[in-house]
Parts: sequence; structure tokens; C-alpha cells
Amino acid sequence: MPDIALYQPDIPQNTGTILRMAACLGLTVHLIEPAGFALSDRNLRRAGLDYLDQAAMRRHIDWAAFREWQTGAGRRLLLLTTRAEENYTDFAFATDDILLLGRESAGAPPEVHAAADARLKILMRAETRSLNIALAAAMITGEALRQTARFP
Repeated sequence: MPDIALYQPDIPQNTGTILRMAACLGLTVHLIEPAGFALSDRNLRRAGLDYLDQAAMRRHIDWAAFREWQTGAGRRLLLLTTRAEENYTDFAFATDDILLLGRESAGAPPEVHAAADARLKILMRAETRSLNIALAAAMITGEALRQTARFP
């Protein structure tokens, strides 16, 4: 099953929503710190409801620590970004992919873009800027699971 990684998330409600989704689907979420909020923030609990205890979350103290883990594990890193050329529905996902989302306020910095094995986007109308990060995570995770997951 693919994992989800959040690069220095800013908004606890989005992180809570993604953790809730991951708990329901049996996915692991990698939180690349520093986050823009305390993980004990009540807003994180509000969005995640009682699913947070069931969520598999792995914290990485910074980008370098995450990259060391990811490259050591030999896992492909897919950056979800509005600056990508490739549409996520045209991409062939693998079971051990990591779906990486940047900060809500600033996206991902150049070194994160450079490290990605692929950069994927959601097609949107030209006059719009972006979707909510939790919604984008759900859409692309759904496609990745459709292609790779084998639920009993």
C-alpha cells in the first residue's frame, strides 16, 4: 500500500483529515517536521476524531531525516504539485510509492521538487489555483489504491 508524506504541514485540520483517511484505509502517514502547529493541537484531534489512535504516523525531524529513510527503503517519491506536467490519472502507481504533499501555504521547495521521482497534478480549470490539500490527497490516494490495492 502506498504511504502519504506531509512536508512541514501548516494546518492541523488538514493533517487531521489526512490522518483519519489513512487510518480508515490502513495507510501510514509520514510527517516531515517542523509542522506549523503542535501535534497535540486540539484542532488536529477535532478533524481526526477518534481515528487518530488508529492512524499509523511516523515523524521525521526534518527533510534530511525523511530522505535518509526513504532512499534507504528504496521507495519511489511522488510529489503532488500544481507545478507538475503529468496528470495523476495518467500515471502508473506502485504499491510502495510515497505520495508527498507540500505545505499548504508555500508548497514544496526546490530541493523537494528535485528529489521527487515524479511530479503529479490534478487537472483543474485554468482560472483556479489549487484544491484543499486533504481533498487532493484523497483524490490521488484513491487512484493509487484503485491501481494497486488488493483488499480482502
